[in-house]
Amino acid sequence: MQTESVKSRATPSVAARVVGIIDGSFAMPRDDATAIPVIYPATEERVSTLIESSPEEVAAAVAAARRAFDEGAWPRMHVDQRKDVLYAIRDGLRQHAEELAYLECLNTGIAINHIRGHVERMARNFEFFAEVASTARGEAYTQASGYLTYVTREPKGVAALVAPWNAPLALASMRVATCISFGNTCVLKPSEYTPLSMLRMVEILHEAGLPPGVVNLVNGRGAVTGAALVSDPRIDMVGFTGGTTTGRQIMAAAGKNLKPCILELGGKSANIIDASADFERALDGALVGIFANNGQQCLAGSRILLQRSIAEQFIERFIERCRNLRLGDPMQPTTEIGPLAFEAHMQRVLSYVDVAREDGAKLLVGGRRSPDFERGYYVEPTAVLAPSNAARVCQEEIFGPFATFLTYDTIDEAIRIANDSPFGLVCYIWAEDLAPVMRVSREVRAGTVWVNTPMMRELRAPFGGFKQSGVGRDGATSSVEFFTELKTTTIPIDPVRLPRLGLPR
Repeated sequence: MQTESVKSRATPSVAARVVGIIDGSFAMPRDDATAIPVIYPATEERVSTLIESSPEEVAAAVAAARRAFDEGAWPRMHVDQRKDVLYAIRDGLRQHAEELAYLECLNTGIAINHIRGHVERMARNFEFFAEVASTARGEAYTQASGYLTYVTREPKGVAALVAPWNAPLALASMRVATCISFGNTCVLKPSEYTPLSMLRMVEILHEAGLPPGVVNLVNGRGAVTGAALVSDPRIDMVGFTGGTTTGRQIMAAAGKNLKPCILELGGKSANIIDASADFERALDGALVGIFANNGQQCLAGSRILLQRSIAEQFIERFIERCRNLRLGDPMQPTTEIGPLAFEAHMQRVLSYVDVAREDGAKLLVGGRRSPDFERGYYVEPTAVLAPSNAARVCQEEIFGPFATFLTYDTIDEAIRIANDSPFGLVCYIWAEDLAPVMRVSREVRAGTVWVNTPMMRELRAPFGGFKQSGVGRDGATSSVEFFTELKTTTIPIDPVRLPRLGLPR
């Protein structure tokens, strides 16, 4: 495979074509490679072309990661040396923060001010997990008479990392940082819809001094590139963030080779508003919980559960605020909601308006493609009042600016509704009274419970979901557990008296 050095090319602000990066160099695709248009969702213009990585190119990327792990310096470096490189990566990403934010906005249509938070999170991921790796510890046991047994942690190997399209920089960097900080190597596959910022991020990793082969990049559709990657027998583990349906497929493919998986999947999270809540803060939190990131987030508080005594007033104020939301050009700092990421997704989100009506839900606001824009995948902020939690709009992840209201009378009923879901990623509770807070914390089956706050991510704590929201956890201790192997070594302190088999009779 012909290549050119990553470091030898002056990268333009927007790459004319997106190719893979294998062993530190840009892959030169074959003449018959599939070309996929990269679209700016605000204008529907083609801004670049993605060259899909063939199964052969994927195999070359896995081979490069395998060599870097089996023979290369990265797994064998002293932890402080790796830490220096990871800190240099952090600094490089921060130096290019505006460029990365622009590329991410160009790909996703997420409001630029929101993306700037993703960029800082991306840089912080490498810093944080460098520190986690540098403090990882082993164990020693002396209880068995005459023996010293010690336990060490070693990097697990080569990871296949599949990233989503809704927050590529924040979520892909989380997977890459947690993987390589412990000495592993990887092959990263972003979504075919959002490759631009991923290409630049991997370039910056190499510019910061990451050895070739430690992080490799392949591009393409899940059925082609993704399938070839996760099914490769040379892969030791799989990390995936995305939808639950795809997660099932990935876990099944990895299971054929007995490869462990960490999966952060979908959600249909309950946002419980107790009558004791600070009304204005709960209103602000409900709006952020569903409309941040254009509604395209697994953490969305998409089922808003209102105690009946405050429901009418809350819905009225929520609708008023929805009508004032600034829908527009994601590159403008005043924009609050941009377009959805791609046309097929926009059509899927809009299809739930008819689904809601069929289930007997009442459309409260929005529910259509915005007429204010000649082009772009803009959907008006939408909310419906559902007749019950059995409605499809309460059970299925819509993944857009689409809120569903439900009412309840007692905290017992709210907890029952919250748990009546195939998902269990997060839960929100807004209350000034301690009793409903403690009940929700104890009884709602979700991986994270946020009290009077929207979406605060503590990297030191485990993060992941119950039920169909995922398998495994991210976080300091959890990532150490997944991305390292335990090795037990036993040494006798005194000479061991062994039975002498086979002596002459």
